[in-house]
Amino acid sequence: MQTVRLGRTGLEVSVAGLGCGGHSRLGMARGKDVHHAADMVRGALDLGITFIDTARAYGTEEAVGLGLRGRRDEAVISTKAGIGRGSGDFVSAADMGRYVDESLAKLQTDHIDVFLLHGLRVPEYRHAIDVILPELAKQKAAGKIRFIGASEQFGGDTGHKLLQQALGEDDPFDVVMVGFNLLNPSAHDRVFPATQAKDVGTLIMFAVREALSRPEELKKVVGELIARGEVDPAKVDAADPLGFLKDAPGSPSVVEAAYRFCRHAPGAHVILTGTGDPEHLKANVEAILAPPLPADVLARLEAIFGRVDSVSGN
Repeated sequence: MQTVRLGRTGLEVSVAGLGCGGHSRLGMARGKDVHHAADMVRGALDLGITFIDTARAYGTEEAVGLGLRGRRDEAVISTKAGIGRGSGDFVSAADMGRYVDESLAKLQTDHIDVFLLHGLRVPEYRHAIDVILPELAKQKAAGKIRFIGASEQFGGDTGHKLLQQALGEDDPFDVVMVGFNLLNPSAHDRVFPATQAKDVGTLIMFAVREALSRPEELKKVVGELIARGEVDPAKVDAADPLGFLKDAPGSPSVVEAAYRFCRHAPGAHVILTGTGDPEHLKANVEAILAPPLPADVLARLEAIFGRVDSVSGN
């Protein structure tokens, strides 16, 4: 397993991280139980994965705790909690303190390595800075969390407005979780220059989702991008948008190319991958560990998708 320094946290972590959310949630979203999910965590450790990302909203914290029982020292745990309520108001500092304690109990640990504000949005930002971060600083001083971060709500913020605001104003986060993939590489210019300059660790989500794992969905998304003028139809085969990968050395699949694209992007640290199938996880890790894509492939991807900032790939 290759490792990387997670920015100013100084944590040395695997470049492949186990994502415990997404469409699978370690298989629990598809009918598997918590014991299967815990086995996925153990299997990830056996593959050399040391970064495990979960969240209170995923319903997988308990599985992570079970999977890490007796092996806690092998893993860096990241979990998350949102600060917005469905009614439109925000959680209190006391609520956030309770969330930390609840996560600690489910994870069966006395500390969380990286605690992130989950799906943070621009309207929530000032509350996060003024009310929630002081509480998390108290939790950090108490030894319950080590580093503080935030994930963006990429599905509704595909242009990274929240992260640009945070990185440009207060620089409050040691780690950020950013949506990035070959269909929407806008973080190249809008996020990574700032994270690199400020030594902020990055966790890459949405490397592969529906549009990059289902050919029909890919055609649909590219068709919509053409219709909106974000992709030049003269530069892409709308019927087989990434068919040119077959001519690249090794003929990488779309999924493999997508992981390699993210893994070797300057500024990307941990590439998150999630599944409920052990063989699928192994294949994804192998793709993440593969060499960079050839320069001509990267140039073609840039020519096609370099101006796209409106899709998540979900």
